[in-house]
Amino acid sequence: MNTAKLPAGVRLGVSPLSWTNDVLEELGGHIPLETCLSEAAGNGFSGVELGRKFPRKAEELKPLLDKHGLSLASGWYSGFLAEREVDAEMAEVRDHAVLLREMGTNVMVYGPVGRMAPGAALDLPMSNRVTLSIDEANVYADRLKEFDRRLEGEYGLKLAYHHHLMMVLETFDEVSRVIERARCGLLVDTGHAYAGGFDYQLLFERFGDLVTHIHLKDVRAERLAEVRSGDKTFNEAVRSGMFTVPGDGAVDFAPVADFVRKSGYRGWLIVEAEQDPTKPEAEPRAATARAFNHITSLF
Repeated sequence: MNTAKLPAGVRLGVSPLSWTNDVLEELGGHIPLETCLSEAAGNGFSGVELGRKFPRKAEELKPLLDKHGLSLASGWYSGFLAEREVDAEMAEVRDHAVLLREMGTNVMVYGPVGRMAPGAALDLPMSNRVTLSIDEANVYADRLKEFDRRLEGEYGLKLAYHHHLMMVLETFDEVSRVIERARCGLLVDTGHAYAGGFDYQLLFERFGDLVTHIHLKDVRAERLAEVRSGDKTFNEAVRSGMFTVPGDGAVDFAPVADFVRKSGYRGWLIVEAEQDPTKPEAEPRAATARAFNHITSLF
């Protein structure tokens, strides 16, 4: 187990998305949760994020993870602050926040699904995504700032805002405008930055003091080009294998190690890839083992 190479306070985990997709039920629906956990632990990872097959009660989830020597790193929350007030969001997040707190987690991944195009948004062409006007972005930022403060005050959880393709903040300018005003906790996702057309290092440079969580995702550049040129959907991009594990694509992960060493970042690095686990290049145990070795080698 090579995690000793990481600086003190930094832990390497893996998302269950490499085994079972949260949205596309046909991708990995046949893979038992036990397989995911045993292979994650066997490859040397210290923790996992929540997935759709995970129990949502601490008394069931904790012994399951303890059995494999894994911690819960965080869990995605689908947030709607782009369209609803903070009080409503605090009421909605309660059960999720309580679970994370009971599991000893101190970071919550915030997925900004509010204001997404109506219907099956991830099955719409990528050009159809919703954007915010300057006034809307300011209101959104102010809500995020208040939500961040209340989440930590009431549950001891740091917000990790996840910039994401097809959601309201995709480009560097969009992310910067909101995060600069909100000054809330930020999740840096290497793959979503690359596919969104910018270098993730820019987020480290501008908002390094706000980074609370890091997702390590790679991108196959030729498949991204096909997605963009064909104006394909996000789900088509996932099915095509646009995303992959670190070391299999075009993203350079050395700047992540540089940031961690120089900034004093203390938290999780999460290997994440949304792929079809039946494809040979995406077989979960082998793919995540390659990713583990690729990331630890940087340290």
